Amino acid sequence: MLMQPAFIRVIDNLRKLLDESSWTGTYHDVLIWPPSTTDEIKALVTELLQAMETATPQEADEIRETLARLPMPHPGYHLRLQRQQQEASIDLWELCYQVCFLEYTPHKEAADIDTSLIDELGEVDWLRLDAKAKELVEQAFAKLPEG
Repeated sequence: MLMQPAFIRVIDNLRKLLDESSWTGTYHDVLIWPPSTTDEIKALVTELLQAMETATPQEADEIRETLARLPMPHPGYHLRLQRQQQEASIDLWELCYQVCFLEYTPHKEAADIDTSLIDELGEVDWLRLDAKAKELVEQAFAKLPEG
């Protein structure tokens, strides 16, 4: 209920800050791997996923069994920022999680929904949501390298 509105407000607030800053940004789909995944495992998983596209049904079953034992990435969405020789990246999903949850910590098992973002009728409180998204986007920009 909150993720899509949070995403909309995060993107809009990012656009406003980008318009006023010297940073340029592009949005990219990325794969997020579990922290301990080695480059060799990433390459193997990528190779197996590509092999699935042309595999016979029997080969596909074997590949699925192998993949089930390997770490799998999940999709992410990043804003890559550039200014002269400087580069930075903002993880948009992580930023949305910070908006939607109270005291969100990455890689923690559970988080509590920020119920202050929901009004007494059970609808999204757009003013509170926008204010929180704006604050968190500004904090993310404040952490960018100075130049």
